[in-house]
Amino acid sequence: MAGQIPPQFIDELLARVDIVDVIDSRVPLKKAGKNLQACCPFHNEKSPSFTVSPEKQFYHCFGCGAHGTAVGFLMEYEQLSFPETIQELADSVGMQVPVTQQATLTPARQNLYDLLDKVAKYYSHQLYNHPQKSLFEDYLNQRGLSADIIRAFDIGIAPDGWDNLLRTFGNNQQTIDMLQEGGLLIKNDKGRIYDRFRKRLMFPIRDRRGRVIGFGGRIVDPEDNPKYLNSPETPVFHKGQELYGLYQARKANRQLQRILIVEGYMDVIALAQFGINNAVATLGTSTTPEHLRQLTRSAPEIVFCFDGDRAGFDAAWRAAENALPILGGNFELKFMFLPEGEDPDSVVRSQGAEAFNQQVNEAQGFSAFFLATLMQRVDMNSMDGRARLIEIAKPYLARIQAGVYRDMLEQQLAEAAQTSQATLKKHIERAPQPKKRVAAEKSASANKTPERRAITMLVQFPELSQHAGDISKLNNLESPGIPVLLSMLEILRESPQINTSARLLERCRESRFYPHLLKLAKEPLDFDDAEKLSADFQGVLKTLRADAENARYAMLTSKPFSQLSASERDELKAFKRF
Repeated sequence: MAGQIPPQFIDELLARVDIVDVIDSRVPLKKAGKNLQACCPFHNEKSPSFTVSPEKQFYHCFGCGAHGTAVGFLMEYEQLSFPETIQELADSVGMQVPVTQQATLTPARQNLYDLLDKVAKYYSHQLYNHPQKSLFEDYLNQRGLSADIIRAFDIGIAPDGWDNLLRTFGNNQQTIDMLQEGGLLIKNDKGRIYDRFRKRLMFPIRDRRGRVIGFGGRIVDPEDNPKYLNSPETPVFHKGQELYGLYQARKANRQLQRILIVEGYMDVIALAQFGINNAVATLGTSTTPEHLRQLTRSAPEIVFCFDGDRAGFDAAWRAAENALPILGGNFELKFMFLPEGEDPDSVVRSQGAEAFNQQVNEAQGFSAFFLATLMQRVDMNSMDGRARLIEIAKPYLARIQAGVYRDMLEQQLAEAAQTSQATLKKHIERAPQPKKRVAAEKSASANKTPERRAITMLVQFPELSQHAGDISKLNNLESPGIPVLLSMLEILRESPQINTSARLLERCRESRFYPHLLKLAKEPLDFDDAEKLSADFQGVLKTLRADAENARYAMLTSKPFSQLSASERDELKAFKRF
């Protein structure tokens, strides 16, 4: 896909785009020497380890290892595809993406987004204009939703009838196919096509960018069923990855400090009406690891809010199990349980926002909920029960990454079981130790080959290519790094306008060695000034040329002189070693 984008266009685009502007508009940066820094948007931390280099047009987090260019940042932060990122960056600086690129923006998918947005507007329009609107207005009034909150969440209605949407939008087969692809139309076994959503309140589901990707529909007539109906899986909607209300929560809060996970659309909307604008809901599924990864990137504290019945506790435990692999101390997971028969909507209306927030503040921490749940399964008054507690806990602890958090949790378990942490550790399988990035980087730097060092300097300072000199004989070296070095030097010779690390990296994005270059782009280089760096680079290439000459000489002398060609004999004599 990316290969269809003219590389010259990407070069020009990155020459106009400043990574500082791209990141600062999403994550406020502060000056730190010649670079800028912030708390990393890709993992939660209290002290900033996320740095941005205006010179290299490159970002790197020393905490989680995230790194890349402005393109890579947008792809990760906004969850965009490569073509979508190019389009967004081009729009930001007023550039027109070439026609050949527009074809790579997957027009079918873009058209599906556009169609879903039109359908959302259609449903909203029906709420104010359809003859059946009073049935839905009465329900909304009964639930106490204001006109402002209805508009803020674009609530609408799907009128009663089998083909309202089909008649409104299905004026050609291509659109009908797209409506089916988007989960809005259904074809039965007899080939009949009809609307999926009928006689329902409609809640548009938006992705992190605010694009409509699906819908949730709720009945207002108790005789109808099912109570809730969501869009099926489609090319743009995956319920295990999306969260209702996350877009609105991010929009309402420049920096989210806490996210509240509730069970339904109406809970999110009712809380927002009372000024609690940090609630999200899963879409007919339990909280998945992907949900949790998104949430922990968005806020340092996640609070699950469940009903206080058996189903609520079961849902909480499933969420706790899914959270085990990502636990590590960079964020807090908490659990709050409402009185049986209550939900966030009813509680906030009866007690008010202040009282509700106080209950959120008093939510139970993950470790307390985890241990209390396990302890309920055994007799804690007997040694046998306490020993069984450890056996039950073992498979769960093994899924938690080794580190401070796991050590503290084991300590709490040991205290509850009335044993020592040392005894406990003997019987619990150890999870893999987290990688020690700094030590690994120092080791790699210490054992760097000349070609690796040359590539590292070149990817960080492309202008060094003008000091490369004659590289024609480096092909004599069999090192796997040589083709990479030569490829980069060739790119820079053909495109001398590439003068930043970001532009060179993006030119190499489709190459198999791109991930390796990304790692080298963040490796520290020990130099004091540009003159020393240039001398070091020339010195490394001089070493490589000498190695190449020795390799060629060894190859020529490995053959009997009589078997050498005339040109090879002349070449051997030129070494002045024969």
